[in-house]
Amino acid sequence: MTFSVLALPLGLLIGVSLGALGGGGSILTVPALVYVIGENPRNATGASLVIVGVTALTGTIGYARSRRVRWGPGLVFGVVGIGGSLLGSDLNKLVDQNVLLLAFACLMLLAAGAMVQRSAQPTSVQPSAPQAAGDGLTAIRLVGVAAVGTVVGFTAGFFGVGGGFVVVPGLVLTLGFGMPEAVGTSLLVIALNSVVALAARGGVTAVDWQVVIPFTAAAMAGSVVGGGLAGRVPGSALERIFAGLLVLVSVSMATKSILGLV
Repeated sequence: MTFSVLALPLGLLIGVSLGALGGGGSILTVPALVYVIGENPRNATGASLVIVGVTALTGTIGYARSRRVRWGPGLVFGVVGIGGSLLGSDLNKLVDQNVLLLAFACLMLLAAGAMVQRSAQPTSVQPSAPQAAGDGLTAIRLVGVAAVGTVVGFTAGFFGVGGGFVVVPGLVLTLGFGMPEAVGTSLLVIALNSVVALAARGGVTAVDWQVVIPFTAAAMAGSVVGGGLAGRVPGSALERIFAGLLVLVSVSMATKSILGLV
């Protein structure tokens, strides 16, 4: 399959989103692979796991250097998401491809809504001291971690996305993380869930490396750029831009999927 040069800026955009926001833009990977590259939806979700997982790992390393990754909670989120990831991977093999894309379009709308809501919240309500994260780990917080982790694992397994738009607010609300630590830890969770989902699918045997390697390289470069933007450009502005893009793409996907089902 011939790699489209249009996918390079898309890969860069996805990487910027992961690096700056800890998720959100990575949800564009599957639509880019399906509608720009021409992959079938099921293979696209598998290739997306490779692209998003490697890109998230690159971003994790960058955030770890500035000590903005909380390894313990991140690993816990990854572990509790294994069950959801396995379930999502099994369901991915059973659904019609048009149904998969229609569900994906709905997921994109939810992601856009979550990003708009997060961007509208004043930063003053978010904890700034990372030491506060994890203090007083009550039963309610543990239930919250388990619920969010399972949802994130399912989205990785079924849709081939990282679920950072769920992880970041989950870390802020359930464990009291400040935004920099939530973004950095979210990248670790995304990388872990991508590995688990790939393993559940039987590895990377169906991945088109001529597509994945250049796409991933562009996304990795974008994650470095995004990490540099974090703290310099208001995250709320970036989130609104990505949310608008997600709405446009999701409407287009939903229309094509419905027409494919008729």
